[in-house]
Amino acid sequence: MLVLVTAVIAGWTGLWFYAKQLTEDTIVAWQVREARAGRVHICHQQSTSGFPFRIEITCDQAESQIRNLSPPLRITVAGLHAAAQIYQRDLLIAEMAGPMTIADIGRPAMLSADWTLAQASLRGTPAAPERLSVVFEEPKLDDISGPVPVLAAQAKHMELHGRIVEGTVNSNPVVEMVSSVVGGSFPGVHALAQPSIDSDMTAKLRGLKDFAPKSWAARFREIQQAGGSIDIAQARISQGETLAVGSGVLTINANGKLEGQLRLTIAGLDAFLKTIGIENTPPVDRIAGALDRLLPGLGAAARAQAGAGVIAGVNMIGEQTTLEGRRAVAVPLRITDGAMALGPLVIGRVPALF
Repeated sequence: MLVLVTAVIAGWTGLWFYAKQLTEDTIVAWQVREARAGRVHICHQQSTSGFPFRIEITCDQAESQIRNLSPPLRITVAGLHAAAQIYQRDLLIAEMAGPMTIADIGRPAMLSADWTLAQASLRGTPAAPERLSVVFEEPKLDDISGPVPVLAAQAKHMELHGRIVEGTVNSNPVVEMVSSVVGGSFPGVHALAQPSIDSDMTAKLRGLKDFAPKSWAARFREIQQAGGSIDIAQARISQGETLAVGSGVLTINANGKLEGQLRLTIAGLDAFLKTIGIENTPPVDRIAGALDRLLPGLGAAARAQAGAGVIAGVNMIGEQTTLEGRRAVAVPLRITDGAMALGPLVIGRVPALF
C-alpha cells in the first residue's frame, strides 16, 4: 500500500510540474504573438505556485507597451495573480492589484487608475479565448498630468462580459458584449456630469475575420470590408429621475465613419434639467450644457434656439410615448458619415474608426 501511495504522489507531482511547464510555455508563446502585433508584455518578477491542485502565476510590476499606437503607450500595474485548476486549464481566474498607470512611452504618467477589487475570468486560452468577464469594485481614474491629481471618473461597480456566439476564434467570430456601470460619475469631464449614472448595454459585433493579434483600427476595417455591423440590442442610462434607452444597428463606411440609426426614448427630461438647477426659462448656455450631458453635441444645436423652445423642439421632433410607465419622447438619432442628427439638426460627429 505504501508503495502504491508513493507511486500516486510521484505521478501527481510529475503531472503538476508538466502542467506548470506547459502553462509557462503558453504564456511565452502568447507574449511572442503579442509582440509581433506591436504589444509587448513584461513581467518584472514572476513566480509559479499552487501545488498540488492549482497552477498559480504571480507577476509583480507588470508592464505592457502598446507600440502600434501613435504615440505608443506604456501601461503598468502593481501586480497580477492568475490561477487555473490543474484538471481544468481552460478556465483562468485572475486578480489585478492597483494602481495602474498610463503614459506615453518615455514620458511621465498622465493617468492613474485604482480600485478595491479587480477580477477577470477567461474561458479558453489566451490564444483562443471563448468568454471573458471583467469586474471592478469602486474603480476610479485620476488625471495626474498636472501638479495635483484630478479625479476624472469613478464608479461603485463596473463589469464587462464578452463571448463568441457564432463562428470560432479563428473563423468569423460574432462577439456579444454586455456592460454595466453602477454609480458612475465623470467630474473630470464636465462639472455637470457629477450626478451618478447607471448604465447597461448589450451589443453584438459582426464582421470580424478572426482574433489574430491586430490593432482595433485593423479590426474595424475588417468589419467594414465584410459588410459587418455593430448591433446595439439595448442601451439603458439613468441619472436621477431621467431615463433613456436606445437600440439600433450601426455600420462602417469605406471612410471608416459610422452609418445607421438609433431609436432613443427619453423620460424625465424636464426633471433632469431641474435637478441641476435649471428653471423653466433658463439661460440658453445652461440648457445647452445640460443637453450635452444627455447626448453629446445636442447643446451646440440648442444654443441656436431660444430657451425653453429647445426642449419643445426636441419634443416636436420625436413621438410622445411611455417608458417604464412614465411619459417620454422617442426620437431617431441618424448617423451619416459620422455626423449625428436629430431630425434636421446635426448635433455632433463621431471620428473615423480607421
